Amino acid sequence: MAQSNGGERQAGEPPAILIVTDSPAGQARCRNAVDAVGGRVVCTAEPEDAVDRIGEQISLDVALVDLSEDHGRTLDGLLDKIEGNARAGRHRSIVSVPIELVDIVDAQIAHSDIAMLCAPKAIDQAAALGLALANRRDAFHDIGGERDDARLRRLSEEAGRIARALAELSHDERAQPNGDDNRLAEAPHAFHAEPRRTETVGSDDIRVMIRMRRLRERFFDRDLFADPAWDMLLDLMAARLEGRQVAVSSLCIAAAVPPTTALRWIRTMTDRGLFVRRSDPRDGRRVFIELSDDAAHAIERWFAAARQKGELLSG
Repeated sequence: MAQSNGGERQAGEPPAILIVTDSPAGQARCRNAVDAVGGRVVCTAEPEDAVDRIGEQISLDVALVDLSEDHGRTLDGLLDKIEGNARAGRHRSIVSVPIELVDIVDAQIAHSDIAMLCAPKAIDQAAALGLALANRRDAFHDIGGERDDARLRRLSEEAGRIARALAELSHDERAQPNGDDNRLAEAPHAFHAEPRRTETVGSDDIRVMIRMRRLRERFFDRDLFADPAWDMLLDLMAARLEGRQVAVSSLCIAAAVPPTTALRWIRTMTDRGLFVRRSDPRDGRRVFIELSDDAAHAIERWFAAARQKGELLSG
């Protein structure tokens, strides 16, 4: 399936896109996305040829990868190449996979110049490609980039809002008997660090709240109450109390939003210090997500504060 137009890009030419896919449907999706942003396909390749093809491209803006199955070591080599090129600033990449491959891919790519999509719709793939090209100093600068940049900023702000709400509730309940303000300044990771204190919150409390949140969807459009940050915080808190590990794909499901949206939230919450990534010692192709200790403590304090105020713990 490999085809190449090769060569160096001339001044004023459209951005150069390399497509890597293992299915006709994937190739069609990628080409539609490239057409939507006015790009130019310089090469299409199957996973087995992709590493060499990427290396042959002298001028490349984005590697657009759309896979439907695990290719074992071939996939690992491709992801390693993409990660290395991102770190070297050679090009950006977009990797689209089904939910079954999310854990494998997420464990091997981390650079911000690589976007991961899960079972994306055509418009999602085109938007991601437009965002990847948004920094180009030509006519492609305004193709979806500003809108998506604003959406990502709102994503980060929403994560901060939830973290600050937890911190404020925790702060309200903190005693200051001597009148001295010995509070620590707000940590850069979006929550207050405090002395540890045991609270009576169990996994059953968390699970009841999660069930009540899902119950709303029987009566209202689920989009009305989409709050993936809080849903993921609750799921990870329950897992922590149960001594259970949570894979990325499982957390995406718990977020109750499209998987690609959940993946963006996971990255944002990790960047803000609310989530911690742990490698699976038994499987190098998988990572687990946990709550940070401070985030878990903030949730404990939230439950304590809500109980003291007699609030209904409905989420």
